[in-house]
Amino acid sequence: MDFLNQILRVPLDQLPFFLITLLIAFTVHEFSHAYFANKFGDPTAKLLGRVTLNPAVHFDLLGIILLLIAGFGWARPVPVNRDNFSKPRTMGVVVSIAGPLSNLLLGILGAFIYVVLLRFGVIPHLLMDGNSKISIALHTFFGMFIYMNFFLFLFNLIPLPPLDGYRILEDIVPRRMLGMLQQFESWSIIIFLVILVVPFMQRYTIAPLYNLAYSWSGNIISFFNMLFYR
Repeated sequence: MDFLNQILRVPLDQLPFFLITLLIAFTVHEFSHAYFANKFGDPTAKLLGRVTLNPAVHFDLLGIILLLIAGFGWARPVPVNRDNFSKPRTMGVVVSIAGPLSNLLLGILGAFIYVVLLRFGVIPHLLMDGNSKISIALHTFFGMFIYMNFFLFLFNLIPLPPLDGYRILEDIVPRRMLGMLQQFESWSIIIFLVILVVPFMQRYTIAPLYNLAYSWSGNIISFFNMLFYR
């Protein structure tokens, strides 16, 4: 157990909630890409069975293992052929942003359900005495689910490959700049890896996103609490 605690980025007692959160967040994220690509006329993802909410289709084992150990990972990316779109750039932006937006909506929905369960006493407030292990587990899960989905929304909008933010950038910059953008793509991947693994860089890149996601979590829960308790 001590060995696992040393190599994993997530405490063992929180690992089940982390994995369930990823199961939902990654699946809905990739499904959203596939759904809108198919809706706009590109059947590539559908032919590969990706327009589904079956987690097994979207999960990448290596990506999950790295996420648990190194703190970054991935799901199986959805293949998109923009040539099949009637408006490749406009529809490409929608397909790319659909994934991050799905995480934003999941975070908001998770906060709403959490406050509803608190409001009707299904989950006792955390500060109350005598909280059962189940209620503490539910508090832990919802806190992680809300926070992680907000973080995934922000993280995936970073305009560096292979993230969605870069694909959005490709579709909105003037065409004359595409060649220049693609020329520096390999360097961009190196920059992306540097900001993930170098502690000094994390302090100014990833850490602010964690803080912002945490702030959003508290604010959206407070907002729903205000609606129910005013």
